[in-house]
Amino acid sequence: QLPPGLYKKVLVILHDSVLPYMNEPTLMMDFLTVAYGIGGAISLLALNGLFILIHQHNLEYPDFYKKLYSLLDPSIYHVKYRARFFHLTDLFLSSSHLPAYLVAAFIKRLARLALTAPPEALLMILPFICNLFRRHPACRVLLHRPAGPADMSEDPYVMEEEEPSESRALQSSLWEIQSLQNHYHPDVAKAAAVLNQSLSEMEDDISGLLELSAAELFDREVKKKAVDVPLEFEPVRGLFGKKNDIFAEHFSLD
Repeated sequence: QLPPGLYKKVLVILHDSVLPYMNEPTLMMDFLTVAYGIGGAISLLALNGLFILIHQHNLEYPDFYKKLYSLLDPSIYHVKYRARFFHLTDLFLSSSHLPAYLVAAFIKRLARLALTAPPEALLMILPFICNLFRRHPACRVLLHRPAGPADMSEDPYVMEEEEPSESRALQSSLWEIQSLQNHYHPDVAKAAAVLNQSLSEMEDDISGLLELSAAELFDREVKKKAVDVPLEFEPVRGLFGKKNDIFAEHFSLD
């Protein structure tokens, strides 16, 4: 048993300062799998080490994606390690051999959580979702359902279901993205509207968006050049638009 603070300090440096220098990195399998099961920030930090063991040392983790799916909660868009988590999640969901129901569950859960996410997180997650559609065309039924959304009296997706295969994500639709197309931030609304069009084959580069902060987003808006908006196109000729009406004799616009 380790204190949470020590767990975090160890896991932050484990993947690049410890594992590369071990003769048998597989000795860390039990430690990392236990840390991955703790939850919260500790599970997020354990992903780096687990990725190395899975990718380079053939670690088999049967419930890995189920646990990764369970890590998606409302706090995921606000945590300190958000960039690291989504970078690794992008890698884990890059395989074209993943079943459609699994990817659809991730897309639907990310979209549902996006309804309460800050703008800087939305500008990252919307291209992230677009990339998942490009890799897994079978999931595009969430965007263009042949029967249409009118046949749905309610969303069949079960948000509380921990098992992705039982969440019924493929039977749902992405009404959450349509809601974000009316977002108060114009950049978010524009990014959400991309899904109304046919997606290009080239994936979006989200590396520059992972670290985007609210302060950077604010500075970007402040530095935009203001456009002069004309408030009156025709000079006023009288109180009601007529030059010589009776009101002009008794009332003045000065």
